[in-house]
Amino acid sequence: MTQGKKATENTESTEDLSFISETSVPSVAKKIWERAILHLDMDAFYVNVHILDHPEDVGRPLAIGGQPDQRGVVASASYEARQMGVRSAMPMSTAVRLCPALKIAPANWERIHSCSKQVMAILESFGPVEQMSVDEAYVDLSDWAKPEEKAAEIQTAVKSQTTLPCSVGLASSKLVAKVASDHDKPEGFTVVRPGAEAAFLAPLPTRAIWGIGPRTAEKLAKLNIHTCEQLALADLGLLQGAFGSQAASLRERARGVDGRTVVADRGLAKSISQEWTFNQDVNDPARLRTKLKEMAGDVARSLQKRQLVAHTVTVKFRWADFTTFTRQRSLEVGIDDAETIYTIAEAIWTEHWPPGQKMRLLGVGVSKIEAPTIRQLGFNFLD
Repeated sequence: MTQGKKATENTESTEDLSFISETSVPSVAKKIWERAILHLDMDAFYVNVHILDHPEDVGRPLAIGGQPDQRGVVASASYEARQMGVRSAMPMSTAVRLCPALKIAPANWERIHSCSKQVMAILESFGPVEQMSVDEAYVDLSDWAKPEEKAAEIQTAVKSQTTLPCSVGLASSKLVAKVASDHDKPEGFTVVRPGAEAAFLAPLPTRAIWGIGPRTAEKLAKLNIHTCEQLALADLGLLQGAFGSQAASLRERARGVDGRTVVADRGLAKSISQEWTFNQDVNDPARLRTKLKEMAGDVARSLQKRQLVAHTVTVKFRWADFTTFTRQRSLEVGIDDAETIYTIAEAIWTEHWPPGQKMRLLGVGVSKIEAPTIRQLGFNFLD
């Protein structure tokens, strides 16, 4: 098995049938690829977008996120910071303890979204694109006779046109392509040929598989199943005893079987929300209402920008002791204006906030979203 980051290097024999390949063997591509799906994942995206405007930060431990004295968390970390143990979603205070030399910078969201649009526009010239987030997407390359070559072209085009690095994985399914893109970061290029999916996944931990989270992995470990190979070969009856109707699907996924297709139009957003974590716990009703109103306005603008309306308003509560819950109300007619969203959110909040209760986090969201057919003239709550 040969791995490498340069798609143009010929580092393995064309007789080698290992599952990880370079573009050194495109001559057989048309015969073996019935479906070719690429997963692109931008490397340390927020960090590298920051570096576009701050080249002096190249090579230093860097984290994008909030300040440690304001309960900030790490949104993205440079690979230099990751070597010190800094990880995404980690409290920034912990990150600074692990890496005292860490530089912290805020996320430049306007720049991030602009770069994301540029990347997605490049991908669209190669095939149908299903964007999963600002920094990752699937591309269906099935119509190309030599998808390995196109995968290499995509990686080169993104780097040359944006100067931003990315890793790509090419496989016959979304599941394996996503695992492959993470296989050799940063700037990894991994191809898993049709028929080699199970062999590629075999040594990896079960958590590598889409849909297997910490709880499922823990239940599998209790069955002495730790790797994808062990899961792929597990007795179906044993799995059914622990996972019921999901057992067969788990085993199939561990073998790389995934029938999901690339969906270029992902449809309407299922929900839109805003939330705010306070620097210090707050129990001032005026301040809480002000923040509630700000977030309702942000949600309304998001709806209006997309020309959508929502039928359900949700408020998220988190007390100082981390107790967290949501409450919601639904309406017969869709809404998109800030005043109505705030009015409903404020009513929910008032009903469920005990006066004096300190809040750590407050959030407002909407769901049951659709394109409007009639405009809201007034609102009535559904029973």
